[in-house]
Amino acid sequence: MIHNQSIFRVKDHAVSGESFELHENSQYGYLETTPQPNDDVLGDYYNSVDYISHTDSSRNFFEKCYQFVRKIALRKKITLINSLPLEGRCILDIGCGTGDFLQLANKHNWRINGVEPNIDARAIANKKTNNAVHHIAQLDYYSAQCFDVITLWHVLEHVPDLNSYISRLHKLLKDNGRLIVAVPNYKSYDAFYYKSFWAGFDVPRHLWHFDQNSMSNLFNKNNMHLEAIAPMRFDAFYVSLLSEKYKTGKMNYLRALYVGLLSNLKANRTKEFSSLIYTIKKA
Repeated sequence: MIHNQSIFRVKDHAVSGESFELHENSQYGYLETTPQPNDDVLGDYYNSVDYISHTDSSRNFFEKCYQFVRKIALRKKITLINSLPLEGRCILDIGCGTGDFLQLANKHNWRINGVEPNIDARAIANKKTNNAVHHIAQLDYYSAQCFDVITLWHVLEHVPDLNSYISRLHKLLKDNGRLIVAVPNYKSYDAFYYKSFWAGFDVPRHLWHFDQNSMSNLFNKNNMHLEAIAPMRFDAFYVSLLSEKYKTGKMNYLRALYVGLLSNLKANRTKEFSSLIYTIKKA
């Protein structure tokens, strides 16, 4: 029997105001949001006009900054997948949001496929990708070993039944295929600084909270090998800004800029950036 130790309580600052506990999983080392909402109510916690990955909105300075940074991040993501030593160029993006990554991948001669649970985001994505994006249920209908790359950009922390989900991804990847996973890192300095106000926890939408050791343990268990780790430096600023809002009720831009910069500077030495991109090879 796996004993999960309670760490501390975290509030849902974005939507419900409810409190949840984080428990450490003694087998893998990640933190688990407890209790986890049932599937029939989990969607309610995403019902917010401020859930930015489901919109292309630029209503205010914060959203304009987010859209600007997203364009830079997209180019880095494309550079990453283009650098992979693969024979084919068939890609699946899970939780693809409004489709910007797939749209750019298509321009770089990737054969694109996407799944997205949110109906509004999916509609936007399909306008950009010539209807290459499907409901999340489509995962059950793809053939085994049909993708060279599967990407999950800040998605893995949202999926229930973690081991079963990873096993399914393993089956969908071709031999020597790559899984690209970006997740927040609860060992980062900005997580340490903001503690329960850290926006990277984002309970209960984030069901799991990873560090580098837990990611390695989890994928090794599922016959996959962690090949490389890369930083997402802009996340430290974005997450710090949201954390400031949760902590003080205001967008303290200067404080968030300072904490984000300090987090990245410390991470240059510790490698514990606010978010990390893991390149994982099918064993």
